[in-house]
Amino acid sequence: MKLADNKATLSFSNGSPSVDLPVYHGNVGPDVVDIRKLYAQTGMFTYDPGFLSTASCQSAITYIDGDKGELLYRGYPIEQLATNCDFMETCHLLLYGNLPDVAAKAAFTKRVSNHTMVNEQMQFFLRGFRRDAHPMAIMTGLVGALSAFYHDSTDINNPEHREIAAIRLIAKMPTLVAMAYKYSVGQPFMYPKNNLSYAGNFMHMMFATPCEEYVVNPVIERALDRIFVLHADHEQNASTSTVRLCGSSGTNPFAAIAAGVACLWGPAHGGANEACLNMLEDIQRMGGISKVGQFMEQVKDKNSSVKLMGFGHRVYKNYDPRAKLMQETCKEVLTALGLENDPLFKLAMALEKIALEDEYFVSRKLYPNVDFYSGIVQRAIGIPVSLFTAIFALARTVGWIAQLNEMIGDPEYKIGRPRQLFTGSVRREVQPISKR
Repeated sequence: MKLADNKATLSFSNGSPSVDLPVYHGNVGPDVVDIRKLYAQTGMFTYDPGFLSTASCQSAITYIDGDKGELLYRGYPIEQLATNCDFMETCHLLLYGNLPDVAAKAAFTKRVSNHTMVNEQMQFFLRGFRRDAHPMAIMTGLVGALSAFYHDSTDINNPEHREIAAIRLIAKMPTLVAMAYKYSVGQPFMYPKNNLSYAGNFMHMMFATPCEEYVVNPVIERALDRIFVLHADHEQNASTSTVRLCGSSGTNPFAAIAAGVACLWGPAHGGANEACLNMLEDIQRMGGISKVGQFMEQVKDKNSSVKLMGFGHRVYKNYDPRAKLMQETCKEVLTALGLENDPLFKLAMALEKIALEDEYFVSRKLYPNVDFYSGIVQRAIGIPVSLFTAIFALARTVGWIAQLNEMIGDPEYKIGRPRQLFTGSVRREVQPISKR
């Protein structure tokens, strides 16, 4: 963070003295006005609901340019990472700041593989949930419960504790998600196989049974790995901000990540791909492709409550770069599995075509986002809709950990404490109950 040549001057129309505020340059992106001393100098706070114009931290991990449709992990474009690197390399990059060479990748992958199992007592914890519980309800409990099993890595201020907690979380998330799925369908849990890739091992734990040998489909394995890479981090979004805020109190890494899982559950965040598939199924029930035009007209009607899910993005005002990559993967998977003519997938493509050609959607830059395609891919693979957000949490865990570690290592970090504009009652006196 470099001090800019210029400064910002805040002036007031009521004659109060003006205030000079420092301006800082980032390496890329907008400059920031430092308002840390604003209250001390003026007795006022800034008001920014949703923090749309507020930088809560300085970070060197992920950069998004929403206007250009650009996403960089540690400076590397997401397109290059998703094409040339796998998830383990991406994890190494996010955690340590560099892409590993052959030896470093092998060592990192081996280290993660050595921590894929979870304590056997986790099975008993799982059995306390109803079989039809939402996987994200289960995941918030399981991830938080990890802190009850690994007392040797719960001190967030100890770098060694944070390091082993990071490896454990990355390694165990696929195991926990697969356990939540197996529990919901009444199948036996499958232990990890450390000779498989990260994505291949997850598929094995999800879809194998003790009855017969399970062979990983390489097309699906690559597709899942790409889903993980594309979702690994996304700057200061709601769940990442939650992890940082939670971690700022000094709580243990497992609890901070559990808070991120809980935040991600929301339909406006990680639940968007689940909401997208539910929308497609609703259209299918209405009559399928023949009703797509009618549905899109309802979306355009201001008086209608119908919403188009899987299109547009809070940050990207251009095509989501992850969506282009996911679109390619989507077509590869559908072709490999012979699902090009599946009614729901044909419906999705018809919806995409209208959105990309209709002036209403084009002018509003409502392009398909990554959730639109990743939901379709996961459904094709055989992952139930209710598990989509849990897989998102699995992929995002490394980003959350990287952001948490960065915050703890920042000498300027303090416990988060947002301010407010109070609009409630002014001071009043309590009357005896007989006089109220």
